[in-house]
Amino acid sequence: MDCGKPLSASAMAVSASAGVTGGAQPVPATRVYAQGAGAAPAAGGTAAAAAPGPHCSNCGKPVDATLPFCAACGAKLEAAAPAGAVPPCAKCGAAIANASYKFCPNCATPLGQGARVSAPHEATAVFTAKRATTPVTLVVMKEDGSKGTRHGLLGEETTVGRGGADISFADDTYLSPIHALLMWKDARLVIRDLGSRNGTWVFLTGPHKLVDGDLILVGSQLIRFRRLGYPGPHPPEADATRRMGSLVPSADIASLAQLRADGSVRDTFHLSPGRDVTLGRDRGDWVFPYDPSMSGAHAIVRSEDADFVLMDAGSRNGVAVAARGDVALGKGSKILVGDKVMTVEIA
Repeated sequence: MDCGKPLSASAMAVSASAGVTGGAQPVPATRVYAQGAGAAPAAGGTAAAAAPGPHCSNCGKPVDATLPFCAACGAKLEAAAPAGAVPPCAKCGAAIANASYKFCPNCATPLGQGARVSAPHEATAVFTAKRATTPVTLVVMKEDGSKGTRHGLLGEETTVGRGGADISFADDTYLSPIHALLMWKDARLVIRDLGSRNGTWVFLTGPHKLVDGDLILVGSQLIRFRRLGYPGPHPPEADATRRMGSLVPSADIASLAQLRADGSVRDTFHLSPGRDVTLGRDRGDWVFPYDPSMSGAHAIVRSEDADFVLMDAGSRNGVAVAARGDVALGKGSKILVGDKVMTVEIA
């Protein structure tokens, strides 16, 4: 009567003395009929006489409703539902607290008059931050400068990449699978590179103070800025003979290095205090006549004491700096990810 297993011979003898038959195997779950609900049908389909207390609907014997199995036949017993109880929702199984409810408060399934209704319904989409759009839109710019496809940001965080990102461009081989992250919070938009191979670029809208290790995009030229520091004094030779050297305007304290696709250095241009440097296709101090995407005079590196400031010289394609950490964007900001140039629109 506790676990539904047949009793041993000695236990059956004890049960027989109490008027209980043993040895029957458990049968499928059987509901207990509560007192006053009428007689339960006896085994074989005949009705048993009503008697006080619950009865097993399989064998008709009186049972203890606090036990899980019938002591006479081993049938599993189920507690009767309390009077006035509301059955749970047939679709999700949620408890229904009030019989007057017309719909399940958990899944919105229609409910009957105190009974379960299994009418099909369309699942309600769960609200998440990813589904909530922001007032920010990225607009892909075409080569002729016109606007192309538009992509709205999703929630507070939206990824951009070649595959598996929230905004994906499967045809862009310069993009990493998950390339960059755009974050919109408290009406502020920032972008972060996610360790992509080719970097995430933000075009200048004003002067940018160069920091050691900055990567600059001028036309199609990838240039790295390095601080060198001031050279120390040279000790005299043992025989007091002076060394010859090229005449330079002043000490070289920084450099610009042109990088190949494999990251190796091709050409280097040194920077010194008090000297501004112009980069362009055919005008300036450092020219790249083979780069058609560069303007005649494209960018300026201006000396400010021991610092250097990068500025756009009115070029057609702009000057960009690779994002390091979180970089703030605003309305009209222009970014480059892979080979996609996009502008930011904020409603």
